[in-house]
Amino acid sequence: MKMKWALLTIIFSIATVLTGCDNPLAVLDPKGPVAANQANVIMISIWTMLIIVLVVVILYAIMLFKYRASKSSDDYVPPHVEGSHVLEAIWTIIPILIVIFLSVVSVRSTYEVEATPKGYEDQEPLIIYAASSNWKWHFSYPEEDIETVNYLFLPTNRPIEFKLYSYGPISSFWIPQLGGQKYAMSDMVNTLHLVADTPGEYMGRNANFSGSGFAEHTFNVKAMPEDEYTKWVDEIHGTAKKLTESEFDKLLEPGHVGQYTFNGTHLDFRPAPEHNHGASGNGESKHSEHEDSKKADEAETEHQH
Repeated sequence: MKMKWALLTIIFSIATVLTGCDNPLAVLDPKGPVAANQANVIMISIWTMLIIVLVVVILYAIMLFKYRASKSSDDYVPPHVEGSHVLEAIWTIIPILIVIFLSVVSVRSTYEVEATPKGYEDQEPLIIYAASSNWKWHFSYPEEDIETVNYLFLPTNRPIEFKLYSYGPISSFWIPQLGGQKYAMSDMVNTLHLVADTPGEYMGRNANFSGSGFAEHTFNVKAMPEDEYTKWVDEIHGTAKKLTESEFDKLLEPGHVGQYTFNGTHLDFRPAPEHNHGASGNGESKHSEHEDSKKADEAETEHQH
């Protein structure tokens, strides 16, 4: 009876911690297909391990009860046993099958999250360059020609390609409710594919320790319908000041700042590293077209003057 209540207590405690009532764990409350995929993998792993633990605990209890010393006579002498090929095969094959199962699930999920989410392959992704510095996040929207600091606005139901790199130590870009984390490094660009299919406000942060300001190296994310996103972009073009190289250099200095919004991006005078890992052809070609268009406009302006 005591063992039964102990098992029920353990199961109840695990379920309470994982699900919660008013404040569920962010990674288990996905708001996009990438995060949902990863949440499924987490739950599959948890249930697999929980089943293993329960089986081991039950077998342990059975062995303790069935082969307890008080059940044997005082002159009992255990027989000499050479071994059991059946048991040896069982406790060798079962762990191998478990590892194979979890490996297949993990590898399959990894390939899926490294690509544009299913159902969004035919849509043009929104390219956002996410640059980290001590201890800020700089988000450049080359398509809209705007830049934000420490906050993100995203259109829902549209694939997003984040181009991650760093102007300081290695950071890890992470929006738990939209997808897993990925490194931002100083000498290369990593690509992260995400989609927000539910409007709302989410938390993002650096998940890799990067010095004394690490704890506050966070940013806010707001996902909204496409028409609201377009309205936000138009408002920035009409109200935000131009981002200059001197202003950007000040932002790169170590320290914490609030949220900023600019017209233009730092990509104009401080481009991202050339090496691009995991980029899609569509995203890169669109960014190149944007840069070519800007150069053409600048050349035409100079010619008119």
